[in-house]
Amino acid sequence: MEISGVISAIVIGIVIGVIGRLVVPGRQRIGVLWTIVVGIVAAFVGSAIASAFDVADTEGVDWVEWLFQIGLAALGVAALDRVKVRRR
Repeated sequence: MEISGVISAIVIGIVIGVIGRLVVPGRQRIGVLWTIVVGIVAAFVGSAIASAFDVADTEGVDWVEWLFQIGLAALGVAALDRVKVRRR
């Protein structure tokens, strides 16, 4: 993967993290930095899952890949919020 691909994956990961956080109802007690990290991880894992199902490289917008990524980001934000609440 080239440096431009890594940078674009990070930017997309930030967007995915924010959208994933918006999908989860209620108030999340995690910071912006954790949201970005969850989004980046969800973007990479969601792309891998979409590639495994052979829906990653289609013409136009890859809606299924985006759904995988946003769903994983929402799960990650909710799980991290649960961990933060239990520690308090």
